Amino acid sequence: MKHVCRQARKRALLIGCMLLAIAGACAPARARILIPMDLTQSDHLRAYGMAYAALDRGENVEWLLNYRGGSFLLEDTREGRRALVLAGVRGEETGASDEAIIYQEIDTQNMEVVLLEKAPRIAVYAPPFGDEPWDDAVVLALDYAEIPYDLIYDVEVQSGRLAHYDWLHLHHEDFSGQHGKFYAGFRHADWYKKRQGRLEQAAQQAGFARVWQHKHATAARIKEYVARGGFLFAMCSGTDTFDIARAAGDGDIVDTVDDGTPVNPRAQTLLDFSRHLAFENLHPEMHPYVYEFSNIDMSDYSRLRGAAADFFVLFEFSAKEDPVPTMLTQCHVNMINGFMGQTTSYNRETLKKSSLVLGEVPGTQEIKYIHGNFGKGSWVFYGGHDPEDYEHRPGDPPTRPEPHKNSPSYRLNLNNLLSPAAQKKERKT
Repeated sequence: MKHVCRQARKRALLIGCMLLAIAGACAPARARILIPMDLTQSDHLRAYGMAYAALDRGENVEWLLNYRGGSFLLEDTREGRRALVLAGVRGEETGASDEAIIYQEIDTQNMEVVLLEKAPRIAVYAPPFGDEPWDDAVVLALDYAEIPYDLIYDVEVQSGRLAHYDWLHLHHEDFSGQHGKFYAGFRHADWYKKRQGRLEQAAQQAGFARVWQHKHATAARIKEYVARGGFLFAMCSGTDTFDIARAAGDGDIVDTVDDGTPVNPRAQTLLDFSRHLAFENLHPEMHPYVYEFSNIDMSDYSRLRGAAADFFVLFEFSAKEDPVPTMLTQCHVNMINGFMGQTTSYNRETLKKSSLVLGEVPGTQEIKYIHGNFGKGSWVFYGGHDPEDYEHRPGDPPTRPEPHKNSPSYRLNLNNLLSPAAQKKERKT
């Protein structure tokens, strides 16, 4: 009986060594782990976490653009196998012959290999208060994927701390200084009054008489960060209000109810579009009772369609010639469900010619996802607030990311954070 039990244990061990789920040392010497990112993947979001963790351990990761949804090829390590099992991420063991087949397909198709060598240092620009009446889609995805980041705000930006980071995300923010255009609907709410008071105090402590001056100065420092080589990713109002703030510069476009002084009557004529990243020909909406920042946003069109008919499509790029936009659009689908925000989508007529469209609403003037370069760095703007809550409003419960672990839209968020680590890999032929 003992002999039979020993034989059974041996068979179990041999079978276990063949399975990726067992963190053993039975893999062939040249084996690596493929993390597929197509429809076979059990948890797309945590797959990014696995790639990031491998980089953080000092390992190299290959990102196979357009191959099975933008898969990752990782070194086969005991720690990596164990992490995959704990995270519930699907992985496939590959040997030399498997990789030869993969590379051959990549060479002959619209695919490419980029090498990821270093875990990007990530910062999220968000208020330190911790009691905002809304969540942030990128923070939700980062937390769920267990990707580390630092929270920074105006103090850190003004002090030059951005130089320590490779990638910056702008949390739901109003850089125009109009307190989110929430005056009409929420001026009596405790959270609104508390938030306004905190921002006014922070501006005064930083040496600014008005909140809008503080925010405009912050936007200027962030633009300098991009010019020096930083990667900027923003969503919702963090996108158009950033360019509005840069265009306005030292001009007052804020109504009396927000800062105690009237709008500069020449505000529109004083706008300088050369200071923008993405937009031009914009007209700021300065009336405090109008829940809109400018003519850039096209939220009303999404509202007319409704959730059931709202979607956008991703553009396809040449992976070999345009690896960066290909990285940014990696997904297991090319049609994405739409979602609203204070800034839902962008009017094509307001885009600079240098702004590259990554995703659009077909047959309309609505652009959802854009990218561009500035100086040594680059930026990506993504319209909408929460991809998995169609019309997220202040005070709504936070979104739980667990039911959305395969969210295509959350994937677009996480594509962006790996871009600073990527470079095209040269392979021997």
